[in-house]
Amino acid sequence: MLDHSRFFHIGIRVTDIGAAMAEIGKQAGVTWASVQDRPMSVWLPESGPAVFQLALTYSIEGPVHLELLQGPKGSIWDANDGPGAHHFGYWSDDVGADTEQLLADGWTLEIAAAAPSDGYGRFTYVRSPSGYLVEPISISSKPRFERWWAGGSLSDPVS
Repeated sequence: MLDHSRFFHIGIRVTDIGAAMAEIGKQAGVTWASVQDRPMSVWLPESGPAVFQLALTYSIEGPVHLELLQGPKGSIWDANDGPGAHHFGYWSDDVGADTEQLLADGWTLEIAAAAPSDGYGRFTYVRSPSGYLVEPISISSKPRFERWWAGGSLSDPVS
C-alpha cells in the first residue's frame, strides 16, 4: 500500500534536461542537484534485462522534490511523445512487497531495477488501471539522495 506521507517526488520527462532545469528552476524557484548522466540497468516485463542511458536530476528543495528525466527514444523516460509530469515517487520499506500488493490489486509493472525473482530491486514503476504511475523506491536509498541534494554524488556509497 502507498503511504501518502512518504510521497517525496514528482518525476517529469523532458527532451532537454539543461533547458528544463533553467526554465523550471526559474519559475519554481528551485535549484538542482548535479545531473547524473549514466547507463541505467533495469528489468522490463516484456524482455528482461536492459540498459538505457538516462540523464536525471532532482530539485534540492523539498519536501516534494522535482525530478527531471531525459531518456532515450522508446524508453519509459522518452519525452518525445509527451513531456511533462510522469510519475510519483514514494519511499518504501519493501519495494518487492509493495509492488506485489499493487499487482494483486490489478496494477501493471512497467519497469523494475531487478527481476521479480530478485525482489524487483531498489525501485519499480507500477501503473494503476486508470493510468496513475508510481515509483516505490527503497528507503535504504534515502541517505544517498540526501547526500546528493546536499551537494555530493548520488553514486558514491554511503559511509
